[in-house]
Amino acid sequence: MNLVIVESPAKGHTIEKYLGKDFKVAASFGHVRNLPKKELGVEVDKDFEAKYIIMPKSRKTITYLKSQLEKADKLYIATDFDREGEAIGWHIVQALRLGQSKKRYSKNQKNAIAKIFRITFHEITKTAILEAVKNPRDIDMNLVNAQQARRILDRLVGYKLSPFLWAKVAKGLSAGRVQSVALRLIVQREREIDKFVPTEYWSVEATLSKKGQKDQNFKAILIEADGKPFGELEIKTAKQAKQILVELAGAKYQVAAIKQEKKPQYPFPPFTTSTLQQDGYYKLKFSAKKTMKLAQDLYEAGYITYMRTDSTNLSWLAINSMRKYISANFGEKYLPAKPRVYKSKKAFIQEAHEAIRPTYVSNEKLKIKNEKITEDHQKLYDLIWARSVACQMKEAIFDQIEVKISAAKYIFKATGKTLDFDGFLKVYPLKIAQITIPSLNISEILALLKLDQIQHFTKPPYRYTQATLVKVLEEKGIGRPSTYVPIISIIMERGYVIMQRGYSERSEKKGTYFYPTDIGKIVNDMLVAHFPAIVDFGFTANLEQDLDEVAHGNKKYVEVLKAFYLPFEQQIKQKTKEVPKKDMSKFEIKEKCPKCGGKLVMRLSKFGQFLGCQNYPKCKHTQSLKNKK
Repeated sequence: MNLVIVESPAKGHTIEKYLGKDFKVAASFGHVRNLPKKELGVEVDKDFEAKYIIMPKSRKTITYLKSQLEKADKLYIATDFDREGEAIGWHIVQALRLGQSKKRYSKNQKNAIAKIFRITFHEITKTAILEAVKNPRDIDMNLVNAQQARRILDRLVGYKLSPFLWAKVAKGLSAGRVQSVALRLIVQREREIDKFVPTEYWSVEATLSKKGQKDQNFKAILIEADGKPFGELEIKTAKQAKQILVELAGAKYQVAAIKQEKKPQYPFPPFTTSTLQQDGYYKLKFSAKKTMKLAQDLYEAGYITYMRTDSTNLSWLAINSMRKYISANFGEKYLPAKPRVYKSKKAFIQEAHEAIRPTYVSNEKLKIKNEKITEDHQKLYDLIWARSVACQMKEAIFDQIEVKISAAKYIFKATGKTLDFDGFLKVYPLKIAQITIPSLNISEILALLKLDQIQHFTKPPYRYTQATLVKVLEEKGIGRPSTYVPIISIIMERGYVIMQRGYSERSEKKGTYFYPTDIGKIVNDMLVAHFPAIVDFGFTANLEQDLDEVAHGNKKYVEVLKAFYLPFEQQIKQKTKEVPKKDMSKFEIKEKCPKCGGKLVMRLSKFGQFLGCQNYPKCKHTQSLKNKK
């Protein structure tokens, strides 16, 4: 018997269908070992040796896996194809006490496991699984060490900075290496909004038509005066705008120039983790966490390729399948002469070398049989399927027209845009405003239907949504595909930010935005003031690149840890002595305790703000407090 170990039972059930009776597939249920909770768990003086322990929830699992191993001739580690999956596989081997010897025996085992095989695949299909079994490899310790380095870095920051926050701010607070950077982005944006002072400006807009054809009217914006272009903020007051209207009284509106052209719009690359999370939010209103859970289910059921990736690459087999599908279902006019190839702009991409796509393009619909595959799974699958097929289709073509109209000393501009050929939009529609302008000729005199002066104000920057936060984290090189959801989850669980439905003046739409809480601002300010490197965007991005170098075997993970930790440790010692405790008196309020009549004070914890009696512990009354924006 051959034993195959995966992370989840759902993934195991799918794989077992393809391997046959000689294979037994068992699940580890994710990580089986971790650093201990009640201590640092890292021997800093021994090259950062980690003191891993088998997690309580995994003890029965390890016992079961050992029993299955006793019956096995070969062991295949089939955990996910990325750093996290590689590390889980390595931890399984260590937990089973197989070590690194050439032959591995369990206590009661008759036959030796002569080799541990590592198998990887981008998709759970019969072809991919059988091919992986034919071409196994060893566990890649470069990938394992990159994951270990990240885990140890996060542990060092969390376990060293948190006590500092307890001493200087309040008990129960915590800090994280990447999460604190995300918090800084949100706090920084909120303060930009607070400081923003809107600037008034005006525009002048003419509603015009061909003479005698008022039903075919269009709008034109004033862009030029006396041969000089108008900047957006050129007209600063209503008085200036009114003066322009006075000067235009009785003016003749005449077509001065016409520019027509075909404008292509090319399809987007196939989904990466971050772009899937962004489109899941914009198009389906799914949180990043929900999107990834649904994608995980689809992957484990064999419907899509691996969902944690920053690669936009597609296999040639997938590209050819999509091209055949497009030709057969939409016709040759939708098929480009050559396949579209998308390359990542990043220096390093994660080890999962394909974008997210359907395993079989012919599967347009899922088999919804039970609660494991739901309508929400279908919605996300539809999105992935459409984006993947669209990326191999012809570009959409728009007819674009720009008309300049003279009136006295002024020039107006009208822009029209209409769809000529839908191309990839046939399967991946976008909201594109189409504006029709009637057929015009140079020197043609137009009828003025209306002349308006319109007041505007500059808009503050956007608050972050889940989608825009993920986008900026990716753009700044902070975190990796597997970390975006945990980053968001942790800063929310700690009570440092809340998500609240609100109105964005800039977008003029309601949405769900991140707001920092008071405790989030305090923690951020403390870290920015005293540990600027920890929350520095460039420093964090460079550290991510160092981890990429470890994964590719170009750097030793111990060197990366030393370079970070030695100055960090000195800084912790210095700041612990120098920094005074935060004055929390401004958080006192005038309400009285309903139980004992004592004064209620605002208290801070890792769960956020709450009101508590000043006579604690004699009086243990607490009550919730709504977070302030």
